[in-house]
Amino acid sequence: MNEIELKYGCNPNQKPSRIYMEDGSALPVTVLNGKPGYINFLDAFNGWQLVKELKAASGLPAAASFKHVSPAGAAVGLPLTKTLAKIYWVDDLGELSPLACAYARARGADRMSSFGDFIALSDVCDEDTARLIKREVSDGVIAPGYTDEALALLTAKKKGAYNIIQIDEAYVPAPVEKKQVYGITFEQGRNELAVDDALLGNIVTKNKDIPAQALMDMKIALITLKYTQSNSVCYVKDGQAIGIGAGQQSRVHCTRLAGQKADNWFLRQSPQVLSLQFADSLGRADRDNAIDNYIGDEYMDVLAEGAWQRVFTKKPPVFTAEEKRAWLDKMQDVTLGSDAFFPFSDNVERAKKSGVKYIAQPGGSVRDDLVIACCDKYDMAMVFTGIRLFHH
Repeated sequence: MNEIELKYGCNPNQKPSRIYMEDGSALPVTVLNGKPGYINFLDAFNGWQLVKELKAASGLPAAASFKHVSPAGAAVGLPLTKTLAKIYWVDDLGELSPLACAYARARGADRMSSFGDFIALSDVCDEDTARLIKREVSDGVIAPGYTDEALALLTAKKKGAYNIIQIDEAYVPAPVEKKQVYGITFEQGRNELAVDDALLGNIVTKNKDIPAQALMDMKIALITLKYTQSNSVCYVKDGQAIGIGAGQQSRVHCTRLAGQKADNWFLRQSPQVLSLQFADSLGRADRDNAIDNYIGDEYMDVLAEGAWQRVFTKKPPVFTAEEKRAWLDKMQDVTLGSDAFFPFSDNVERAKKSGVKYIAQPGGSVRDDLVIACCDKYDMAMVFTGIRLFHH
């Protein structure tokens, strides 16, 4: 099959819509279930490239959670701690496969953004991963294959309408890619940049000690940024993105957005949040929303009289700004990647508040010396890659 007709384009009024191979060859994907739409396929193809590269760079299964053509989360399949399993709502599933751990991490970093995601998996979807996916609100999944048990679980999702795509992992796209805007065709060479050790060799700070895990986290950050709408910044910790800022016009706003998401990820692990006693009737998505309110500035939305009774069985105390700051001060050894240079040192100042110790960015600003000096002030290690990673 060299063409798949879609229900509509980005919006219902945009018809007709299809995906097809311009050269008449067969599409490298098969729809096993459901009817994926235009945005579903954009998320699926971007997500597949991301996880394929993550696996190549790490040697581990990888997963991504995509929304609106940017990742909400990305991770490799390292085991989950008891705390992470609890905050990702998978502590009742027992020991998970590496691929399921990868998706639990990718989904769990920013569960609010991942609500209704499109999933990308680097490996054949197994039963563990399918069990996890089946109970989450998601639009679909792309993977190189599915076990019989996994396929049976997933085809039953969304009353049989769940979108399941299988991709030929041997497919190699043409070296030149095209797209049209306003009837005008754009053409460029594909971004085939290899994110490897050689790219991370130019350490420009006084601190030149970057441990193996931080180097891996740098690769995860940069590969994630390759498929994130620019401007983009990515915070990574222990094999998973913990905060992604996408599509911001100002670099520091992007750094702040991603930093706030990273902070929320860490705050979810605090004793104040772990001890919350939710009403049994409250589902996972509503618990995520309640936690987001509780740790944010709008905490009275869930703590006001008449409100907390609908959410909790016992009213929790206010999580004060001082308590939150004290907990966030414990976050350390975080890695940050940026898809373009930092024009001002304010980005480093903001990153420091979220425990960043290692930075990878292209360099090339007229103020590089000030950015390096700011890193030196905090004993950070920073790499200049010399390569921009814009994605649009």
